[in-house]
Amino acid sequence: MMPDASFLNSPFFNWVVLPFLIFMARVCDVSIGTVRILIIAKGRRYLAPLLGFIEILIWLLAVRQVVQNIANVACFFAFAGGFATGNFVGMWIEEKLAMGVQVVRIITKKEASQLIDALKASGYGVTILDAQGSTGPVNIIFMIIKRTDLPQVVALIQQYNPKAFYSVEDIRAVNEGVFPSSGQHVSARSFIPRNSK
Repeated sequence: MMPDASFLNSPFFNWVVLPFLIFMARVCDVSIGTVRILIIAKGRRYLAPLLGFIEILIWLLAVRQVVQNIANVACFFAFAGGFATGNFVGMWIEEKLAMGVQVVRIITKKEASQLIDALKASGYGVTILDAQGSTGPVNIIFMIIKRTDLPQVVALIQQYNPKAFYSVEDIRAVNEGVFPSSGQHVSARSFIPRNSK
């Protein structure tokens, strides 16, 4: 059922409903755009064009309403507010999707066998290098993990080597890797090192 003309021309529609619709349209198109850019960075070439089509279609509808109601200041604020909110929502969605893989580099002065054993017991592939830091010898541990696994890896680092330096970077693609199978994760507290009594 279409709303009647009197409602569409009412002050309530022009100053409340229309700005709200413009705001929501901008939140949607900017959220989609943020996710699309992140997907492009991860090499998902088939999903990005579809998201781009939807994004620009919504944007055109929102711009059309702003231009048609050029004297309505509320529409301008709704358009700008929707853009700002859409950036936040898009980043939140991408974080929740947790797509892709990351490289974790751990640099530790402390002898790291317990941390390494805990990571291996959780199913992670680790590469260990002996290196020389500015204050003496260090261990460098490299790992490729799924983004969804980062909280558990950080929990293990904090439990077994809380003063270790670590960095995390997104990577676009990997050829091979060792990843925990479903259900293989152990909690940071549940791992008992080999030499513990």
